[in-house]
Amino acid sequence: MPSTSQLAAFAIASFLFIQVPGPSLLFTIGRALTVGRRDALLSVVGNALGLIAQVVLVAVGLGAVVAASATAFLLLKLAGAAYVVHLGVRAILHRADARAALEAVGVGAAAPTGSPLASVRTGFVVGATNPKTIVFFVAFLPQFIDAAAPAAPQLVLLGVLFGAMAVCSDACWALVAARARDWFARKPKRLDSLGAAGGVMMVGLGLTLATAESH
Repeated sequence: MPSTSQLAAFAIASFLFIQVPGPSLLFTIGRALTVGRRDALLSVVGNALGLIAQVVLVAVGLGAVVAASATAFLLLKLAGAAYVVHLGVRAILHRADARAALEAVGVGAAAPTGSPLASVRTGFVVGATNPKTIVFFVAFLPQFIDAAAPAAPQLVLLGVLFGAMAVCSDACWALVAARARDWFARKPKRLDSLGAAGGVMMVGLGLTLATAESH
């Protein structure tokens, strides 16, 4: 299983990735700004269930790759590090995307709420079909496992941990957005700085992963 240091590094790296505005975060904030706190929180739960469904499928495939070849594992780690750098650069270049998406939602507008099950289902669809996290899991999770141990259980563990962190983070964003419609409406550009800062951190993370020794 992953060591304590690997789990700590994974938690820090996951936190940085989760804070970079992407489909799930924008969806959560948009729901909070339009349909309110309850449905936004239910959507967060559904989104996390979708992420866990993704990671289970990814773990099965990655486990086979890691078990088959140490060279393939090393190449996967290097490709993953490169992809994390790519994510960081894109976050910097597209730092205004979060603001544009929120403005397109119509900050401050209200929409009718749906049933609790419908909100969970909507979140699940967004989480399960989010291409950003699918590629991220493939590139990212192998960086933090013990190559000498079975890969699939470790990957599932890390994916569930990531999902739990995403729930906590997105729930906080949902609560803040639900209570701060006017704050976002006055200056949506505040998200630009968040995206740029997250991008810089992701570039640093990717470079660190590329130069770190394999476990």
